[in-house]
Amino acid sequence: MESAAGGGGGGFRASEHQHSRYNPLRDEWVLVSAHRVKRPWQGQLEKPPPEDVPRWDPKNPLCPGATRANGEVNPHYEGTFVFPNDFPALQPDAPEPDDSGHPLFQAAAARGVCKVMCFHPHSDLTLPLMSLLEIRAVIDAWAELEAELGASYPWVQIFENKGAMMGCSNPHPHCQVWASSFLPNEARLEERTQRQHHSQHGVPMLLEYAEQEAQRKERLVVENEDWLVVVPYWATWPFQTLLLPRRHVLRLRDLCDSERDSLASIMRRLLIKYDNLFQVSFPYSMGWHGAPTGPHLQEDCGHWQLHAHYYPPLLRSATVRKFMVGYEMLAQAQRDLTPEQAAERLRALPEVHYKLRPQETVCGAAQA
Repeated sequence: MESAAGGGGGGFRASEHQHSRYNPLRDEWVLVSAHRVKRPWQGQLEKPPPEDVPRWDPKNPLCPGATRANGEVNPHYEGTFVFPNDFPALQPDAPEPDDSGHPLFQAAAARGVCKVMCFHPHSDLTLPLMSLLEIRAVIDAWAELEAELGASYPWVQIFENKGAMMGCSNPHPHCQVWASSFLPNEARLEERTQRQHHSQHGVPMLLEYAEQEAQRKERLVVENEDWLVVVPYWATWPFQTLLLPRRHVLRLRDLCDSERDSLASIMRRLLIKYDNLFQVSFPYSMGWHGAPTGPHLQEDCGHWQLHAHYYPPLLRSATVRKFMVGYEMLAQAQRDLTPEQAAERLRALPEVHYKLRPQETVCGAAQA
């Protein structure tokens, strides 16, 4: 594990000595200071997520049969449910901004569509507690929305904010899908770095990266025949992960049936480990990145590789999170344990959810 940061000699140990790692996907560096995790914590403590979410609440606007803010009544849905966001950040008919007349004050048109997708009719079920068939239905709905909105919009961002700590305003299991008339910053950055790598090396960056991580295994969390999940070599958040296909895939719509089934399986395995880490409904922001759509469907996007980012904030416990402030905001990202240490902890966790294990087993694990 100590070879993770490369050579250097002189008694260097990645788990003890600070060093920087390069993120080729974002063309930036992250400072790794694993020794800092030993420092005492007297800062803010977060409130753990509630464990008593009601299965159905008539006042919850995401529940079947509930009335939303705009007065519409949800159908009594039994699977996934997609509807237009009642408070969209993007609308399809926004006017063009005026020209400021100076290059330091540029504005551009921003149009799009925002949708909400409920994963399940029950508010007390999250993805790791859903069945494989139910998760597969979510994946199919993601692919359908990507294809539908991507027919005209160049970028379709599917993302889930899980937990109040990550800004989620409703505990009901759901995600959002924003389609935009422009490539957002993260998409433009990944477009540039992946295109550059492909031009220089003749292979998609993340396809090569997945092959390397599958061989090295020190940052591997879970894997199956079609997918693998790693804590990236350049991870910024403590237990950040990257979900990658083993074959070259551009977009969600390109996944075959067996790959969608194995994706449902590996997602559930990962998310169960997340919940088991601190025996809490683990907060995170996650999202899919794939090749641009709309007018880009006619272009060669072979440098792209489909992938999902998971960014969880928790560091030491269910109540202590990582803050991206100070040095992180003004200089560069910094992390307090190595990606190899994070992967080892996640890898060692059971794949049976703590809520579904015998009570004495759960208590014993918590005391250990």
